[in-house]
Amino acid sequence: MHSRSRRSVLAALSAGGGLGVAGCLGGGDAVSVLAAGSLASVLGDRLGPRFEADTGIAFHGAYYGTNAVMRMVTDGRKYPDVVVSADAGLLRDRLYETHTTWDVAFASNAVGIAYAPDTRFGERLGAGTPWYAVVRDADAGDLAISDPDLDPLGYRAVHAFRLAERAHGLDGFADAAVDAAYREPHEPQLLAGVASGKRAAAVVYRNMAADHGLPFHPFPEAYSFSNPAYADRYREVSYTTDEGYTATGAPIVYNATVLETADSPAAGRRFVRALASAGDALRANGFETERFPRTRGAVPPAARPTERGDA
Repeated sequence: MHSRSRRSVLAALSAGGGLGVAGCLGGGDAVSVLAAGSLASVLGDRLGPRFEADTGIAFHGAYYGTNAVMRMVTDGRKYPDVVVSADAGLLRDRLYETHTTWDVAFASNAVGIAYAPDTRFGERLGAGTPWYAVVRDADAGDLAISDPDLDPLGYRAVHAFRLAERAHGLDGFADAAVDAAYREPHEPQLLAGVASGKRAAAVVYRNMAADHGLPFHPFPEAYSFSNPAYADRYREVSYTTDEGYTATGAPIVYNATVLETADSPAAGRRFVRALASAGDALRANGFETERFPRTRGAVPPAARPTERGDA
């Protein structure tokens, strides 16, 4: 495993090559967090500053698609204290045994379409036209999806299209929708094109639409990946990334861990505990927390929230 001192990490930061700084407190400790892009607003604007105010520990956050996050860690390109994933299974598959042995699951979400209401796409969707008919009739590039090779939100869009094709008898729909969609390589920028008028809509998580003040059309629970009761159906579809990782459909679960190579493991554990205990703030920002937090592995006492059970 790789290790690097905080001094060298912060030197890289000042050179523009490392984690972005969401807050900087004079003296004291700091925690570096590498997280899923869908968490950029709630962590950077809300929970990160709250953590700083409550603990005196500076919060440094950077946000990418979760697949990209895992590559950065396993390739030794980033050295965070905490990793936060939008796909619990992906974190466990990629980081267990080599980088961590535990995690805390803290939230779920739902997949659907955020859209600009003043576009033809948005007008039809708002008027009640089935979403798949709107997508099928849209011009190429009107709908954006996150890159499925970099991000669980991207492969969940592909999963949803495939399940919708089966559910509604839409021969060829999934491949056509994926081929026509614009693939955004930077998940935090997925809705920038919609907000600027360049795109009509994007497949996103519910909280992302709320973050941008855009209307959200949720997919039915049979393919929104929000309801564990549909887990067997979700498992009917999969996507294999360009590096050969096969992601099978599953209910959305966010989780977090502290890496064994963390420069500030104590601060990292405090942050994980705070994140998993922030149910009210997460719910206010569009996440589902009723079934959480849950733990996996030997979670250190300092990171262990009041839990509902094992994940």
